[in-house]
Amino acid sequence: MTTRQTVTRDEWLAARLALLEQEKALTRERDAVAQARLALPQLRIDKAYRFQTAAGEQGLADLFEGRSQLIVYHFMFGPDWEAGCPSCSLVAEGFDGAIPHLAARDVTLKAVSRAPLDKLCAFRDRMGWRFDWASSLASDFNRDFHVAFTEDELKGKAYYNYRVGDFSGTEAPGISVFVRDDTGDVYHTYSAYARGLDALIGTYQYLDLAPAGRNEDDLAFTMAWVRHHDRYEDQETR
Repeated sequence: MTTRQTVTRDEWLAARLALLEQEKALTRERDAVAQARLALPQLRIDKAYRFQTAAGEQGLADLFEGRSQLIVYHFMFGPDWEAGCPSCSLVAEGFDGAIPHLAARDVTLKAVSRAPLDKLCAFRDRMGWRFDWASSLASDFNRDFHVAFTEDELKGKAYYNYRVGDFSGTEAPGISVFVRDDTGDVYHTYSAYARGLDALIGTYQYLDLAPAGRNEDDLAFTMAWVRHHDRYEDQETR
């Protein structure tokens, strides 16, 4: 934890007001980036992706559930895995609460993974979640959106987060956004990966306010501390 100087109330207030100016500047910049994101062009989806869902086999347009906007979280859960990625699980903790509010704004939120549907449903039940989860095992969806890689691709460097570089696994996290027009055609408007997903992690937003912050500098990797929420009982969490 960072060593903090103890000061008078006036000194603390002066320091806080200086930080407030930085926070306001960040808010204005974030608003500007959000507007630039809305102005991005769109790419028509012509490939017929198929998904296994609780409602049966569906296409990408079906995942919208009659709404015009769709957000897909690419949840890391490989076909041969027995559980979903702990870090993606940390992101998913906020899905259920957001879904009815998103629906009120004409947005559907879905998780998509390559694991078979029965594994996804079993893990979702274990975690106590309710959101819809679709399996893309029989399609190229995850590969086309650069969140799944073959062993050969990893040997020759994988394309992830809009660049070619080293990647250590066959699964990666991401989020992709789509819009559907009145004719039923679907368009891709946005995707983000890696640190671009930070804003989706509610726990991080709280940790950034806490005195020790994320406190990850001495870990093997930034999210090495993360566990499935039913697996913390065996470690000290203070």
